[in-house]
Amino acid sequence: MNKTALAILISSVVGLTACSSSQNNGDFSAQLRVLETSDIHANVMDYDYYQSKNDITIGLARTATVLHNARAEVANTILVDNGDLIQGSPMGDYVASEFNKGNEFTTHPAHKAMNLLDYEVGNIGNHEFNYGLDFLEKAIAGAEFPYINANVYCLADCWQGKKEGENLFTPYLIKKTNIIDSNGKQRTINIGYIGFVPPQILQWDKQNLEGKVSVKGIIESAQKFIPEMKANGADIIIAIPHSGIGSSENPGDVNAENATYSLTTVAGIDAIMFGHSHSVFPSKQFAGVPNVDIENGLINGVPAVMPGRWGDNLGVIDLALQYSDNKWTVSSAKSESRPIFKRNEARKKVALVEADKDIHNAVKVEHAATLDFVNAPIGKATSDMFSYLTLVQDDPTVQIVSNAQLQYAKDQVASSQGESLKALPVLSAAAPFKAGGRHSAASDVDSYVQVASGDLTYKNAADLYLYPNTVVALKVTGAELKDWLECSANQFNQIDANSTAPQHLINWKDHRTYNFDVIDGVSYKIDVTQANKFDGSCALKNADSERIVGLTYTDQSGKAISGKALMAQEFIVVTNNYRAFGGKFAGTGAEYVVMEQPDTNRDVLAAYISAETAANGAVDPSADNNWDFLDINSSVALDIRFETQDSMTADSFIKTYAQRSMTKLPEQDDLGFAVYQIDLKAKK
Repeated sequence: MNKTALAILISSVVGLTACSSSQNNGDFSAQLRVLETSDIHANVMDYDYYQSKNDITIGLARTATVLHNARAEVANTILVDNGDLIQGSPMGDYVASEFNKGNEFTTHPAHKAMNLLDYEVGNIGNHEFNYGLDFLEKAIAGAEFPYINANVYCLADCWQGKKEGENLFTPYLIKKTNIIDSNGKQRTINIGYIGFVPPQILQWDKQNLEGKVSVKGIIESAQKFIPEMKANGADIIIAIPHSGIGSSENPGDVNAENATYSLTTVAGIDAIMFGHSHSVFPSKQFAGVPNVDIENGLINGVPAVMPGRWGDNLGVIDLALQYSDNKWTVSSAKSESRPIFKRNEARKKVALVEADKDIHNAVKVEHAATLDFVNAPIGKATSDMFSYLTLVQDDPTVQIVSNAQLQYAKDQVASSQGESLKALPVLSAAAPFKAGGRHSAASDVDSYVQVASGDLTYKNAADLYLYPNTVVALKVTGAELKDWLECSANQFNQIDANSTAPQHLINWKDHRTYNFDVIDGVSYKIDVTQANKFDGSCALKNADSERIVGLTYTDQSGKAISGKALMAQEFIVVTNNYRAFGGKFAGTGAEYVVMEQPDTNRDVLAAYISAETAANGAVDPSADNNWDFLDINSSVALDIRFETQDSMTADSFIKTYAQRSMTKLPEQDDLGFAVYQIDLKAKK
């Protein structure tokens, strides 16, 4: 039966019979364990395709073992997935690549694995839309469990006969579930599930979704459907937002990307299984958030869990249920995230579980095909491309992406764009995608680009460019360009030039590394002694602050443009669809777009590597050092620190390529990162 129709049927039947069960007589109690996976990102195998080796820190195959153990401990369990499932690893890219060639799959390998684990329901994440709606429809059709989402609506040409204004997916489910009470007797409970995705999918995947779907806010959708679920017989309601914890200061933002904190204020929700931001909750990272109990995993008294990313944790919520006066209530709750590995006293990674061999066997064909896919040769590189220093100096892993985008954009503008654009300087914006993750979990210490010199394969291009973005170009003024960089500079904390105390340079808390855009084609310096002009969302904080100094464009004749002349100059900036349509940074948004190409940035990068290798024997990724920090004028000894990977490879790379004096400190931080002091008073 069509899964959407089946889901609607289940909801309707439960709504009619919710109060008619004869199994729930008298007063009694029961325990229910709710389990969650989230942000698997097609990491089914415990394998690092970028480094061609097994990896004990990732993979649904290992999460499954934690899951089996958690189920064995209690009588009643249910399992949900939060989304961001089908994209994010070379296996996901391989399946999408074959689909685009017309080689359709029967069941996506992620679902081959999940179909072995007895999921109740799956939620739709934002990355589910990355390969287009046709691919998504095909993918979820292979799941032996239903999918839900309450805030995406059909506009036109929707699947399964959906009409304009209807929910694209089943908004919620209410499933009659048998459980065993504390006396060993079987009872029934009607469990409601509702899912959400960030409204920003219309910006992030504009080329796949424009004119096809509309999206409403997470909170307004919850406020619409939660009462309806109660009226239709839901005894308890489990919300599954693909959304981070969000703001405790502005919980009323209807368009918030991260809205879990706000969801805890919506009456009727009994537990929240969330994700999206790749963090682990509960954890000490969230200790300072108002009304958050990290010991019991509660937000405003509501149990909640977020299990990291790539399968490194399993989310667990234990609900103590009470049945009295003909209704179920949650009397107490506690949540935790259970990891698949830990670090021992020597900070070495130690596996806590072995992989589930049934999952290995389920995807062995796709695993072998993925290995062939990623090991296809594309060229050679003259030097190593490691991202250990990408947050503190210009870097080859970002430089090679910019070089590829610049060459591609110049060719496109010269061959197919109007005369007014051909006269404009072309710049490139690129950011580090793998630079310590989000510095929130022990597994983040491995999240660095590690592409050695010599022969390059497609897996190296995928390591350098993690996402299946497409190439988009914008027309911006120099003034907009400067504010774009001002927001990017929010990556750094403000440094007190008169303090001798340790000061951490990287703003891990409020700025994602993939939002640290470096713009090539201009030169500039960043004055970290100044306050940030914008916050991590590019909202204005300090109008008079100026971190970007010396911004200069030099044309082919050697003429330098800066100051007021540069502010008035128009540029073409080539970037990706995520940035271009996001509208967050100055100069971005649909109104600035002048070129939108179907080619992915990763394929453009691979083609550039091949072309450079054919022409020159190898590609040279050396950083041109077009940006740097402004030297700090201080009369005191400054102790400025940054975090990066702790490895012999990182040590050697930093010793060879550091543009400033950097000193490694003897102790790692709590997550296992190496900590370095960096001299910002003078260049080497």
